[in-house]
Parts: sequence; C-alpha cells; structure tokens
Amino acid sequence: MDTADEVRLDAPHRELLDQILDKWSLAVLNELCEQPCRFNELRRAIPQVTQKSLTATLRRLERNGVIDREVVSTRPVAVRYRITPLGKTLRHPVDVLLAWTARHMPAIERAREEFDERDAGSRTGPQT
Repeated sequence: MDTADEVRLDAPHRELLDQILDKWSLAVLNELCEQPCRFNELRRAIPQVTQKSLTATLRRLERNGVIDREVVSTRPVAVRYRITPLGKTLRHPVDVLLAWTARHMPAIERAREEFDERDAGSRTGPQT
C-alpha cells in the first residue's frame, strides 16, 4: 500500500517508540501526567525501578521533548520533572493501547498457552 498517509516504521520511529513505550517510561509518564515530581518522589511512586534506570529513563524522555527538567533553587538544590505539552499528547494513544491490551488479554493468554504447549511438545518429541 503506497499512500501519502502511509505510516512507516523506519529506524528513527522504532527507536522513539522503544524509548517512550518501555515499562519505566510508561510508569514515569503516568506519574507526571498527574503532577510534576522530584526524582525521589518518582522513586517512591515506582519502587521497582532502580536509580540508574530511572535516571536513564528521565534523560531519554527529556531528550525526546516529552518531559522537562527544572532545577528548583532550594537548599539543597532540587530537580523537578514535568510533562511537556508534547508529552501530554501521548496520553490518548497510550490509553488506546492499554484499552486494547485489557480487551484482548484473555485471547493473548490463550495464544501464549497454546504456543508454550506446542513449543514444549516439539522439544520433548521422540528421541532417536
């Protein structure tokens, strides 16, 4: 299908999607859609994320223009993160993906079980 509106998934598009749809990015965006947060507030809100992973995630999101990093002149100096107007535009497509996931999860789980059964059967097939 060659149309002017064709959606292409070239390397830059894949890289961007990888960076904004990974599990930590989605968790960070979910928090920042509610309110700006300091680093440690994000750490407490997402306890499974390591400091290193959270730092890398915040840097990627900032580089892509999805969040802003603001240095707050307090003692000690603090950093606050907030979602940008561009980042806010992600809310709807992410909500659509989450709704799709919720609606189709039973079918996906069945497909996974069937695959795993077939895969396990092919690995334990007749020995020669």
